[in-house]
Amino acid sequence: MPDAAEGRPALAESTGIGARVTALRSARGLSLSELARRAGIGKATLSGLEAGTRNPTLETLYAVTSALGLPLTALVAAPGPIRGSAAEMALLRVFDDGPVTYELYRMHLPAGATQTSPAHHAGVTEHVTVFAGVLRSGPLDRPLRAGPGEHVEWPADVPHGYEAEGPADVEAALLIRYPHPPSP
Repeated sequence: MPDAAEGRPALAESTGIGARVTALRSARGLSLSELARRAGIGKATLSGLEAGTRNPTLETLYAVTSALGLPLTALVAAPGPIRGSAAEMALLRVFDDGPVTYELYRMHLPAGATQTSPAHHAGVTEHVTVFAGVLRSGPLDRPLRAGPGEHVEWPADVPHGYEAEGPADVEAALLIRYPHPPSP
């Protein structure tokens, strides 16, 4: 996984994310080392994220929120652009419906580009509707294929990815369904 200081930043504005990570980590009684271990990222990366000295990648944010059992919007407070190593996404809406949170994104993936995502917490599913281009997405060991007007979905509690096949960019809607973890 790339270091949070490498590549493009995940957010146009990352102010406040570090403070939210610190508060959520502390509320769960986790040390910096333990959260870094659970997220599969370096302790220095997490420390820099919490201190606000590093711009996190989308992959790093997903790793942290997954380790905390939370949706991405627990860290990203407002709708807006989010970038991964290849995908450009815009958070359009968050639906918090009691025991489930839904995040709706507009996704753009340049032709030939590939984006991977770490596993989310148990029970998370992803649903993609393709509007343009051809998308291969889903679990890395068994990707699904969808063209314009088609829909695919998969359990997202395993590493998964997105690949724009062929000569055209992919334009799609991504809906991520996060069940709330049971209270301790």
